[in-house]
Amino acid sequence: MNRRLDLSVQYACPREGLPSPAQFRAWARAALAGGGTVTIRLVDAEEGRALNHAYRDKDHATNVLSFSYAQKPRVEGDIVICSAVAASEADAEGKSAHAHYAHLVVHGMLHLQGWDHENETDAAAMEARERKILADLGYPDPYVSYAIST
Repeated sequence: MNRRLDLSVQYACPREGLPSPAQFRAWARAALAGGGTVTIRLVDAEEGRALNHAYRDKDHATNVLSFSYAQKPRVEGDIVICSAVAASEADAEGKSAHAHYAHLVVHGMLHLQGWDHENETDAAAMEARERKILADLGYPDPYVSYAIST
């Protein structure tokens, strides 16, 4: 099986403080079962809201959107991450921004491969897979919040 990953990273928002293309590649590679062609696009809240509205009929920016064009023989798709939402979530949950970005990339990559969380059984399976991949990368459980309430 072809395990090559052709990855493009687009920064359509200020790049300061965002992970490097090499980091995005490592996270995407860890979540990819075979080969693929994937674009990861980092956007601002305005573009994130516009895409979420156009494709999900929700009038707010969301953390990650996945657009799958093919799953076999190679994964082809786009992952869009709203940097403002990702940063806000990481802060609110007491997580490092890089750990949260790693989770969003893994989550998006699994969606591109057909994983979903539309029901409890599928959600539990997808979350278990995310936890395993992220643990192998050295990141903590993404579903545990470390925020301190005052």
